[in-house]
Amino acid sequence: MKYPRPQQVAPGVAWFAAMTPTLPPATHTNSYALGERQVLLVEPATPHEDERREWLAWARGLISQGRELVAIFVTHHHPDHIGGAPFFAEELSLPMWGHAITDDLLDHLSFARHLEDGEWVSLDGPQPQRWRCLHTPGHAAGHLCLLEEDLGVLIVGDMVASEGTILVAPDDGDMSTYLSQLRRLSALPATQALPAHGAPIEQPRRLFDHYVKHRLEREAKIVAALNSLPDGGDLEQLVAIAYDDTPQDIWVIAKLSLESHLLKLEQDGVASCGNAHWHIIH
Repeated sequence: MKYPRPQQVAPGVAWFAAMTPTLPPATHTNSYALGERQVLLVEPATPHEDERREWLAWARGLISQGRELVAIFVTHHHPDHIGGAPFFAEELSLPMWGHAITDDLLDHLSFARHLEDGEWVSLDGPQPQRWRCLHTPGHAAGHLCLLEEDLGVLIVGDMVASEGTILVAPDDGDMSTYLSQLRRLSALPATQALPAHGAPIEQPRRLFDHYVKHRLEREAKIVAALNSLPDGGDLEQLVAIAYDDTPQDIWVIAKLSLESHLLKLEQDGVASCGNAHWHIIH
């Protein structure tokens, strides 16, 4: 879905959705401008030349309003979030900020500031803003969220989405940690969550809790699938049973999520793997 841009979504918070090669059905990644005078730009996402021109015009328009761009903030290292990072940093002469883990994962970028859990980003203005950094691994090891408690606004990156879904892949994700961080986000005093994909989320606690419930329901289906295969099953067999309620053309993606669930079950002492076959532990 294409959204009007830019849009004001809270006092001193603007939203700009740009096309990116992201996971369908989403087609865009959201960038945000935080601050009324000093401005932090969030998610330098788009790699597309025409979209970059529009993004730059938006950013330079903020300067023409007498505002100061201080840095570009990256929530995590996935390509649909940093596709324009080197270009925008050079064109706007801005430093990059993000988590140290994300910096280590990006050979072509260098961060001027590493932000850790609990650190604050202060932005001066008629109504100053103070954004608290939250290290929220699970989807990605260096994932960061930002919370402005006075506004009740939470930048959530890829922790949840209002368009499409969130993939927790076994190569750089961890299902147990992801669920733990969703519970943490649910407990925060946020009244609006701003995701990387889709429209702003009102009543974000409800969505965080729904994500946890949905993942645990899927885990229960995976346990049932394991129990139905006395000799164990490989990923192909298990996805056909545990994801029988999803279209087969997305089973390639579903297998990644399935493997992350299985690794969590292994950590929990519920399942084990041998010769590429997963078994329930009785």
